[in-house]
Amino acid sequence: MVRRTVAVVTAIVLFGEAVGIVLVNAVLASVVDNQQMSLAGMDPGAMSTGTWVLGVLSGVLLVLCGLIPLVAAVRDRAPGRFARITLIGCAVVHGVLGALAVGLVGWAAFGVMTAVLALLVWTLVSYGPRVPGSEPGGRGEGGAAAGAPAAV
Repeated sequence: MVRRTVAVVTAIVLFGEAVGIVLVNAVLASVVDNQQMSLAGMDPGAMSTGTWVLGVLSGVLLVLCGLIPLVAAVRDRAPGRFARITLIGCAVVHGVLGALAVGLVGWAAFGVMTAVLALLVWTLVSYGPRVPGSEPGGRGEGGAAAGAPAAV
């Protein structure tokens, strides 16, 4: 029951993060556009457009990553191979961004990124592969305890 709750919380956090990343990029794009800033002679319009594209693309990817644990919670089944690889990639990105956030933003941002990383890992671990004989009661498929000879 806990794994469903963790998966739903992970999905909600990723959806919220998607909204946040789009809003931050929208603010950055509007500041660059309003101030007519340029970096090494780049066109400010191109920089503003690139910021919008990056924000929307990042938001869409976070929403797609959020759908994976949500579907896993609804079905109460482990995600497939591609979905697990996607969640692992999302966890790695959150770990790297958390490490960068310490120096650039501060420890609070590191804590948030680490919390999201922990939720992703918890979701992956709780929906991990089932090992035969690991069911409650120590019973395997044959009904005997794991490692015990079958009764004749």
